[in-house]
Amino acid sequence: MGAADDIARIAEQEAALVFDAFDEATAFALGCLLRDRGLADAMPIVIDIQTWDRPLFYAALPGSTAANANWARRKRNVVRVYGTSSYRMRLIKDRPDRTFPPGDGLDPTDYALAGGGFPIAVKGAGIIGAIAVSGLPERQDHCVVVDVLCDFLGRPREPLALPAE
Repeated sequence: MGAADDIARIAEQEAALVFDAFDEATAFALGCLLRDRGLADAMPIVIDIQTWDRPLFYAALPGSTAANANWARRKRNVVRVYGTSSYRMRLIKDRPDRTFPPGDGLDPTDYALAGGGFPIAVKGAGIIGAIAVSGLPERQDHCVVVDVLCDFLGRPREPLALPAE
């Protein structure tokens, strides 16, 4: 599979991984699942779950750094502007320096073309926030979020999973 196939699969992920409702308790439960997965697999990640008006869950696992928190913030900003996962935007824009083209008007200190940011979409409300994971290679950051969302929402992983590289 190439980038076009991955872009199409990510669009399927975004359409399928939608919440019926999302609140503080949902964010906490989802964040705990991500944290448990990260700890079980010794992932040096930061997990950041926010709605557009406030943070709801944050965890920095062993081995993560302040740089991971900054990357998570920049990925979350991409989700907010484009309404799509940051990995999908990374594949669409295909820029090796991980910055948006100057014509997009997005400051690289606030926006990064890197995987790991995923929209929090709610039926009847649209995208209300973002989940961001940072600390692994970008495709893996994205896949961790999707895997845990599948588990949390009761969706089978295999039909939505990106193929191994």
